[in-house]
Amino acid sequence: MTDTRIDPAGDPSRRASLSLWLLDRALRTVIREGMLILRLPDGETRRYGSGMPQSAIAIHDWPTLRRIAFNPDLALGEAWMDGTLTVEEGDLYGFLALCIANAGRASGHWLRRVRHRLRMAMRRLLMHNPVGRAQRNVAHHYDLGDGLYDLFLDPERQYSCGYFETPEDSLEVAQIQKMRHIAAKLRLAPGQRVLDIGSGWGGLGLYLARAGGADVTGVTLSVEQQKYATERAAREGLIDRARFDLRDYRHQTDSFDRIVSVGMFEHVGAAHYREYFTKVAALLKDDGVALIHAIGSVGEPDAPHPWIRKYIFPGGYIPSLSEIAPAVEKAGLVIADIEVLRLHYAETLKAWRKRFMARRDEAAALYDERFCRMWEFYLAACEAGFRHNGLVVFQIQLAHRIDALPITRRYIAQEERALAQPAAKDQPHDARAEQENAAAHG
Repeated sequence: MTDTRIDPAGDPSRRASLSLWLLDRALRTVIREGMLILRLPDGETRRYGSGMPQSAIAIHDWPTLRRIAFNPDLALGEAWMDGTLTVEEGDLYGFLALCIANAGRASGHWLRRVRHRLRMAMRRLLMHNPVGRAQRNVAHHYDLGDGLYDLFLDPERQYSCGYFETPEDSLEVAQIQKMRHIAAKLRLAPGQRVLDIGSGWGGLGLYLARAGGADVTGVTLSVEQQKYATERAAREGLIDRARFDLRDYRHQTDSFDRIVSVGMFEHVGAAHYREYFTKVAALLKDDGVALIHAIGSVGEPDAPHPWIRKYIFPGGYIPSLSEIAPAVEKAGLVIADIEVLRLHYAETLKAWRKRFMARRDEAAALYDERFCRMWEFYLAACEAGFRHNGLVVFQIQLAHRIDALPITRRYIAQEERALAQPAAKDQPHDARAEQENAAAHG
């Protein structure tokens, strides 16, 4: 190209032109269904693709364009956070959904393939999560303070995929149904000892103690979550049946009738899968049952996403089933059942995103504008990923013995119906209190 524009940051026009050429070629290769309108820093407008959906964005300076051209997976989110990329038609989710849906259909620009190979070569190092680093990684995301999560989570503080039985289900209903679905798969009996690996704010553990009559031990690496869960157990009179410890699962001892882990496996790292399942096998009684609920990919193994790894979940990784199954086999466990929850997390993230945006001013008061833009990008990108990029949730049921569970799935629905009978037990504690108060006052 012979473009003689001067970069506002003082760079020679040749470098700006090369970046524009690379970005232009990539977008013409990728965007085929729907239209992306791009306004350049000098005001020029370019169009890619055709038809609907349609989104328009502006890149406000040449250094940002250059970073996006050479490393879009990282630079796109950073540009949104910094305000050097803005959406002029539609919204952020619409723009990301357009890009992700098209990227999933395309073979990819050559530069994208090169970046992918480099990340794959480094992936074991990026996912190395020994005990000390694992706790620091957890603190990065989960110890941000209760105020943030209260803005968009349900009263049970379920920070994982809900279970939407109908499109009309609210977030609160979907999260109750998720906990009930998991409890049914565990086939609990009163008094059974349950280990909850990655127990979060304690909602699931308290549900299993309350509705299933289990004796629950939860372990987490988050100081804030452990404190909240312990205080809530005491407040609800469940401290004798639900205890929450600040402990790495690798340091857990004893044996358990049931083991459950929801939303924690994504933080293990592929290099530690055999270690993880070997520990689960050691802690699970001979006739026990374990249920692992984790985000997964229907595609081939990949590398951690650079923006998510840097800003949201350091050490995190989304596995493919082909990476999980060999580690389970080597641990000597039987895969009794696998259910793939499709689009349930997309609906969960949609609800979280709407709630967060409705209370965005409160988030800005807690943190700052850049943090809010980061969180917007995180929720929107993840929702688009679950709708258009092969992300799902695996529920993997494990046992030592092949006869540990009934030979058909009929028992799951039966258990769910039984758990649903005492409806007041299922409800989030805040909702139950409101309902009881209303009843008391006629």
